[in-house]
Amino acid sequence: MRIARFDNNRIGVVQNNGIQDVTGALEQLPAHRYPFPRQDALIANLEILENATTVRVVPLSRVELLSPVANPGKIMAAPVNYKKHLEEALADKGIHHGNLVNEIHKAGIFLKATSSVVGPGEGVTLVHTDRRNDHEVELAVVIGKEGRDIAAANALEFVAGYCIGLDMTIRGTEDRSFRKSPDSYTVLGPWLVTADEIPDPGALEVSISVNGTERQRANTRELILSVPELIAWASSFYTLHPGDVLLTGTPQGVGPVRPGDMMVASIERIGEMRVGVS
Repeated sequence: MRIARFDNNRIGVVQNNGIQDVTGALEQLPAHRYPFPRQDALIANLEILENATTVRVVPLSRVELLSPVANPGKIMAAPVNYKKHLEEALADKGIHHGNLVNEIHKAGIFLKATSSVVGPGEGVTLVHTDRRNDHEVELAVVIGKEGRDIAAANALEFVAGYCIGLDMTIRGTEDRSFRKSPDSYTVLGPWLVTADEIPDPGALEVSISVNGTERQRANTRELILSVPELIAWASSFYTLHPGDVLLTGTPQGVGPVRPGDMMVASIERIGEMRVGVS
């Protein structure tokens, strides 16, 4: 199933004929009072969409696609998780700015602000445009159930689904969490593809073009730490909750974008998303 969030927080199931609007199913979500749970209520209850009633079908071309995860509890991101990206980061001063660049086993997973999340239809608004702002396309893993100290062998059982992620970043000397957390610097979309449709997240082609020119292309089989290994590692430090997002790392070819650019990111078995830059 491909689950989209669009327009004014509508929910739909993506089919060949467009988006089947099933927003009425949200009435089945459990009611919560303050303090609210540390999870995304829809991601924790995706089964309510399985037999949801369609009230209309909307063409994809007529909607604004939002992030398929409305309330991620945390955004975890894996740095330098492709060997060739590690090599380019070490070689390009425009990327490392004199910072120590460690491979992922030493660098660890970092966190991004949840306020940085947008959908492809909202686009990226650059800040500090006097500095280099780069695109980084990644496979994004959305956690589906709570877990701690998860074994890698069982890790995929905790996945709700997958989407495309753009981990936008401002180059500079500050900590990467700071430089990657401005508003709109985490783009998730175009929709959530449930885990049953992607049995092997370790064999997906990933790419991005800017203004029609391809910048990045790789396959997730080239990840240094696989999706199950990343989930296991993250869960050894903190509890994972439904709606948490894990960005798995970007391949070689990162580069700058400027206002007016159009990014087209794609991942095999998920689709593609067009993201404007302003």
